[in-house]
Amino acid sequence: MPAAFRAWWLPGLLLGLSLQFRAGVEACSCAPAHPQQQLCASAIVIRAKVISEKVVPASDNTADTQKLIQYEIKQIKMFKGFDKVKDVQYVYTPHDSSLCGVRLDANKKKQYLLSGQILDNGKVFITLCSYIEHWDDLSSLQKKNLNHRNHMDCTCRITTCYTVPCSVSAPNECLWTDWLIERKLFGHQAQHYACVKRSDGTCGWYWAGLPLEKEFIDISEP
Repeated sequence: MPAAFRAWWLPGLLLGLSLQFRAGVEACSCAPAHPQQQLCASAIVIRAKVISEKVVPASDNTADTQKLIQYEIKQIKMFKGFDKVKDVQYVYTPHDSSLCGVRLDANKKKQYLLSGQILDNGKVFITLCSYIEHWDDLSSLQKKNLNHRNHMDCTCRITTCYTVPCSVSAPNECLWTDWLIERKLFGHQAQHYACVKRSDGTCGWYWAGLPLEKEFIDISEP
């Protein structure tokens, strides 16, 4: 396993409350995160169509038995990562799902929103902990946000509320209550709201369908 791959992948295996993807007796664990957080943590965000896939060695070292899936893609639009790459032709993921490998559909030429990291060798790397969605499954407001502010408002912090009582602890925090209210993480709030900084420096939930000069719509603390 290449050093660059190890350095990025290992911090993503977080303990505590997590979403677990089982593969045999091993598992990939990803800390729950609002899509805005995932986009902020990503080095690259693109819209792409998957063309083909093949299994390739993880490194040039013949003693390395790790494998990667190389997805050939057609990049449709880049939302983040312009400063590092211009046009992405391939994305890589671990072959094993226990190592957070992602399975994309290469047969139907589906379009995806892909977010991930850029390794030292320039390869784009994605995992189950990345924010990856079928393009057609995104709400119209999520698509609009990609072109404007959703991955740029990274000075705000989103705190997940699982049980009551819960509250924010700093002016730059927004309380994410999808799990508490809907018993699912990616509910109405994740799909239709962005945590945006106000002119006074505080952060609040903002319905993405309104222009920024309109009033913020705050969700009160549970």
